[in-house]
This record gives sequence, structure tokens and C-alpha cells, in this order.
Amino acid sequence: MADTAIASRTCETAECNLPAKLQCPTCVKLGIQNSYFCSQACFKGSWKTHKLIHKLIENAETEKNSNDYLSYNPWPYYQFTGKLRPFPQTMRRTVPEKISRPDYAEDPKGIPLLEQKAKTSSQIQVLSDEEIEGMRVACKLGREVLEEVSNMIDVNVTTEEIDRIVHEACVDRECYPSPLNYYQFPKSCCTSVNEVICHGIPDMRPLADGDICNVDITVYHREYHGDLNETFLIGNVSDVAKKLVQTTHECLQKAIEAVQPGEKYREIGNVIQKYAQSKGFSVVRSYCGHGIHKLFHTAPSVPHYAKNKVVGIMKPGHCFTIEPMINQGNWRDDTWPDKWTAVTVDGLLSAQFEETLLVTDTGVEVLTKRIQKNGQPYFYDKL
Repeated sequence: MADTAIASRTCETAECNLPAKLQCPTCVKLGIQNSYFCSQACFKGSWKTHKLIHKLIENAETEKNSNDYLSYNPWPYYQFTGKLRPFPQTMRRTVPEKISRPDYAEDPKGIPLLEQKAKTSSQIQVLSDEEIEGMRVACKLGREVLEEVSNMIDVNVTTEEIDRIVHEACVDRECYPSPLNYYQFPKSCCTSVNEVICHGIPDMRPLADGDICNVDITVYHREYHGDLNETFLIGNVSDVAKKLVQTTHECLQKAIEAVQPGEKYREIGNVIQKYAQSKGFSVVRSYCGHGIHKLFHTAPSVPHYAKNKVVGIMKPGHCFTIEPMINQGNWRDDTWPDKWTAVTVDGLLSAQFEETLLVTDTGVEVLTKRIQKNGQPYFYDKL
């Protein structure tokens, strides 16, 4: 009977009635039956129309899962500030042993001992030529990983799927994803959606039409960390969301223009807050930019708000991040009970952009600069 059934199957390709034995592997995975082709040529030729079946099934499954997760609430005692809710998370990912890793990677509590030791001094390290080259490589690889995200992030994509892409992209480049187990952070990147300011934990929530989502990437490659992030527009977003994201990106660019030898680190906050307030937005104060090289976070601290009291003068060889977090409403923040997810106190939107920078003899080098794609503008250049 089995042989007779196989013989009776015909190719799915239009106007091809040949017997078919080849089944689409994606259909097998999704449980779609009676989808067969007579040859690889027919399969490839029908791909554009055939893959629509996959999309329909995947969307239906996503909607089902979303409804199932609506009742998930790990903190019934917590009063959320906005509409976003946590979804279930998958297990922590692993990194192949052959890839070098920071000291906290294997620590049960994820404690970066070298960072803690460095906190006893406020001295800002001046990188050697060899160290600068190590940073250039790590930052270039970090940018490549973020580009992988930009190619796939979209409506109905879960932040868990983003984390998987980031993790695999890191491993492919022989990098350790720096956030993984840093003070026990459970994932390989941070995904901060809508009212989340920073440190959002990837989970099974599908991104919805109208969301904004920041993806924060740091890679550790041959002893050096490269750190950057961007906020993406998901589907058709509101005008205020577009303005917020655009303003945040412009805040970062104006701050970068201020970087030069002899400039005070406190000046960065003056530049950012002046511009953000001129657009009607506020600047988060609880989180700041930071020094980075062989240590994930170290001196200097780089606040993004005006009239801060941070000390330090920029010198050639200093390497640090600027990563303004700009809020639609109040600048104050709250933290979810997971002890990581920072959210706006009023539930309104927050956006962020980040680059890793090197002070040079004449100005600044953006180590995590964008990779140009055939001269095509980035989405926030077109807002």
C-alpha cells in the first residue's frame, strides 16, 4: 500500500504531472503533508510561491503561541509601567571550548574579577598600537554580527530568534558573546523593546507591527571586547517613534563629533542633553557609556546627561563607548524583577544607539562604524 501511495503522488509544480517522491524539508519540519516535487529543478522553480505555505503555517503558529503566552506572568506582584510583558525564555546557549572567553564566562556567579580589580583605580588606560589593532578587529566583527540581525529582524520574529542569530554569528567568527553569563546574564545579546531602556532579555515574544527594538551586541575576540547597538523600527511605527529613534541617533552623532584630545568627558552629556531636549525628549541618567578594551566595562564613565560631575580628559589611545538612551517621556527608570530589564517609569518609549570609539591624535575613530551596503542608506537615514 505504501508503494502505491507514493506512486500516486504528482509534482506540486503547476502543469507538471510527473510522479513525485521528493518532499520539501521545511514542510516536513512544519508537519505539512502531501507536498511533493518530481525534481530539484521543479522545487527551485516553484520556491517563490511554495514558500508562502510555510509563512501561513508559521504565522498561525506564532499567533497561537502568543495567545498561550498571554497568561504567563512570573511576577504577579509586580506593577508593570507599560504594556510590554515578559515571555518564556529558552535555555542558555553554549560556546565551543575552542573559542577564548573572558574570566567571568565560567564563573558560577558570572563575576568579572579583572574588572572588579580595575575599579580600585580611576586611571584611564592608553592603548598601545597592538591593543588598538586588537580593538579594531573585535569591533569590526561586532558590527558584522549586528548586520546579521539587521538582515532578519522583522514583524513576528522573536527576540529569542535574534539571540540565536547573534550567538551563531559570534561563534562563526570565533567570538564569545560578551553578555553571556556577565553577572549571570542569561543570553548572548540584549533586546530592548518599546519602553525597555536597556538590558532586555531575549524571549519568545514575537515582535509586533509598530514596535521599536534595540539590539545590543558585544563580542569578545582574542582578549578584546567590541560593543555597539542600534534601535530598529519594526513594521509601521508611529511618527513619535520615528522621531525618537532619529533623535537618538543624531544625539550619538553629535556626541561623536565632540570627541577630541583635550576634551572633558563630562562635555559629552552637555551635547546630548541639549539636543535631546530641543526635540522634546529626556535623557536617561542611570546608565552611561564606559571604557572598553580587554575589560568589558572600565574607566572612563561617560554620562549622557548635562552638568554631570565625571572626571577625566580625553587623550589619544583612550577607548570608550557613547550610548545615549533617550526617552519619550520621563527620564527616570524602573527595573523588572529579573534584575536586568530597565524600563521607563511612565511606560513610554525609549531608544538607544551605541558605538565604540578611539581617541586619535587629531580627533576620533569610530571602531564599530557601519558597513556600507552598495551605497544604500540605513533605515534611520531615511526617516
